[in-house]
Amino acid sequence: MRRKSNKTKTIFENVTVVDAGAKGKTIGKAPDGRVIFLNNTVPGDVVDVQTTKKRKAYFEGTATKFHTLSDKRVTPVCQHFGTCGGCKWQDMGYDHQLFYKQKEVENNLIRIGHLELPEITPILGSKKQYFYRNKMEFSFSDSRWLSLEEINSDAEIKDRNALGFHIPGMWDKILDIEKCHLQEDPSNAIRLETKDFALKNDMSFFNPRNQHGLLRTMMIRTTSTGEIMVLVQFFENDKTKRELLLSHLQLKFPEITALLYVVNAKQNDTIYDQEIICFAGRDHIFEEMEGLKFKINAKSFYQTNSDQAFELYKITRDFAGLTGNELVYDLYTGTGTIAQFVAKKAKKVVGIEAVPEAIEDAKANAVFNKIENTSFFAGDMKNIFNEEFIRENGTPDIIITDPPRDGMHKDVVAQILAISPQKVVYVSCNSATQARDLELMKDDYKITKTQAVDMFPQTHHVENVVLLEKR
Repeated sequence: MRRKSNKTKTIFENVTVVDAGAKGKTIGKAPDGRVIFLNNTVPGDVVDVQTTKKRKAYFEGTATKFHTLSDKRVTPVCQHFGTCGGCKWQDMGYDHQLFYKQKEVENNLIRIGHLELPEITPILGSKKQYFYRNKMEFSFSDSRWLSLEEINSDAEIKDRNALGFHIPGMWDKILDIEKCHLQEDPSNAIRLETKDFALKNDMSFFNPRNQHGLLRTMMIRTTSTGEIMVLVQFFENDKTKRELLLSHLQLKFPEITALLYVVNAKQNDTIYDQEIICFAGRDHIFEEMEGLKFKINAKSFYQTNSDQAFELYKITRDFAGLTGNELVYDLYTGTGTIAQFVAKKAKKVVGIEAVPEAIEDAKANAVFNKIENTSFFAGDMKNIFNEEFIRENGTPDIIITDPPRDGMHKDVVAQILAISPQKVVYVSCNSATQARDLELMKDDYKITKTQAVDMFPQTHHVENVVLLEKR
């Protein structure tokens, strides 16, 4: 049934939620057959929906009344669920999360790429469904997000400071987090102690609109070996208060391996163009994987789920089917983790990456791990990966490619086709752009294996690995 609300928004009654779609949205059908994308339901719910957007082919909306709750539902463990946008699928059972992730990958490959698929290998779930992230970033704010209860109450609200996450779609509003279930302790303890000490010592929290305040952001990185990095970003250069806070963290948490800070008075809070200063300990931490050590500094990229990264890399290496005689190119190599992981089973591995600092890390890690059959090069992929580069470094037998979410540039795809290696292993965090790229290659290559890997439980994100072999 359909009726108009008082706000001229359309309300649909008794809508059955039938599926989960892209970007974590769930899907219902309007009486006219148009799709409704929902943000607060689980497949199997029967709900009344108030639309928030109307388009030619679809609506967007929010469930305002629940008539029937899905049997796929579970009780969220986090007190911040529904306000914090970090774990949108926390109210759906994990087996069902895996089902919809695999379904999305298959649909994208078939519908976007028009690809012929072999028998699908079931998605690899994560043993840890919580406390699996090795990196978290939190923001300070002097104007925290208020709940409806606080807004509607008559009481004067004096406590507006927060240390937590951005409210989805609101760049200047921060949700104060009491306990996050994404990173193992002492992450929560470090964050809470930092906030408490700052408040007791009259340290101001950042205001992004007016650009003032001492404390700006905090990053915590952990490793499977127990090492911890804490980086506090300050907006104002107050040496006395800065050293007071950092000395307190050093004393309170002696297990911190790398205690770092940055003073950043720019309008944005990215640290990649800033000088990172080591206050105590080392300026880096080490992750370990299958006997290999990887040096991670504050600016390093490293897969944020260490345990599942190990599984992802094993699948990638297995798909490559290395015998020890192959020249392998690792495109978008980052800090060279995949390159070094497969190197002992290859003749040589050549890694290419756009970020010069990442390539320096890759080279340093290779030296540290005494790996002598890797070479790493920095440059924009579509420019550096050319015929001259191939002449100088050899024609690869196998290409491994792990591009960012946007996928590969069409010139990179064209160069792969021109080189015509026997195998291509394509690792992707976005199966839609992966499908787009694979369609360009389907006349020359057939897909012989595909395997989805869940790196981020409680979210809709999913990685996918595809093995292409020459026709």
